[in-house]
Amino acid sequence: MLRVRGLSKSYPDSGRSTTALDGVDMDVERGAFAAVLGPSGSGKTTLLRCIAGFETPDAGSIELAGHDLFAAGHTVPPYERRVGIVPQEGALFPHLNAARNIAFGISDLPKAARQTRVEELLTLVGMVDFATRRPHQLSGGQQQRIALARALAPAPQLILLDEPFSALDAHLRVDLREEVRELLRGLDTTALLVTHDQDEAMAVADHLIVMRAGHVVSAGAPRSVYDLPADAELGRFLGDSTVLQGRIEVIDGRTSVRCPLGLLRPADPTLDTGPCEVLVRAENLRITTTSGALDHPASVSGYVVSQAFSGHDSLVRVQLTDGPIISVRVAGSMQYDARQEVAVATVSAVPTYPLADAIAAPADQSIR
Repeated sequence: MLRVRGLSKSYPDSGRSTTALDGVDMDVERGAFAAVLGPSGSGKTTLLRCIAGFETPDAGSIELAGHDLFAAGHTVPPYERRVGIVPQEGALFPHLNAARNIAFGISDLPKAARQTRVEELLTLVGMVDFATRRPHQLSGGQQQRIALARALAPAPQLILLDEPFSALDAHLRVDLREEVRELLRGLDTTALLVTHDQDEAMAVADHLIVMRAGHVVSAGAPRSVYDLPADAELGRFLGDSTVLQGRIEVIDGRTSVRCPLGLLRPADPTLDTGPCEVLVRAENLRITTTSGALDHPASVSGYVVSQAFSGHDSLVRVQLTDGPIISVRVAGSMQYDARQEVAVATVSAVPTYPLADAIAAPADQSIR
């Protein structure tokens, strides 16, 4: 459906050139809800603008439904691309009411057909009773519903969503993104969401694309990208985790990883021996007081540095006796005191990344 190959884009910056996109390849299947996730400066917004036609790439190609939008210097203008966009905060026209905002992009239709289409979309997004209201008379969530209806009005082949939920309060943000996802799936509409919110990207996307410094560093099903990150840096970016220095060893014929948390099982047992980085997820650790019994042979001791309570769970920072500070996620009902002695153990295999031509760091070192 959407195929991007070798896309590059640079901008002049004080006499030099700043690269925003550097040979980006990307595919989104028809009917999929894909998300492009990345920190500020990763190139995700530039990628969206190139797909929409608001920016002209320096090189590469963009193809939608078998038609070239950009290739070999040929550029299809935005209004001919059949691409709808929902920008941040909706960006509705303030002088037009909700119905006229929706109708803006279908002015070429006969009046009766245009009115029918607007009514269909108002019904679809649950905004029939607000058709005559102007943007300032609508809540943030209502404005985003109208913005989505406006983007859908010309029946585009692709919908681009540029962080459309970022200005909403947390509860409404979750509800609306679920509502939008189900609506677009019901229409079998291909969608591409650009966001810096990891929870949002993984919650709504069928296909997750992660960008860093103008490159796509990982793409696939959200669970696969999260469970087995392409590298340790991506693992740190996705979720709460600690990256430890370690060493891959073969002990009694079995591959193990020696690190500050003890002797662990690597997710990939075929790795060669040598220095490595070990990614430990906060939710894959268990913690108990040393006065209790932690029934795990690989437990290590430490003490509580801090606990950040977030309602349903807490993030506990533990200083290991013979190692660095690590993060452990526990149930919200669990409470620990500062400097309380605890024991920590891993409960699953750990993603492990060999360090080619490197000298192993001391086992009490971590990358945080």
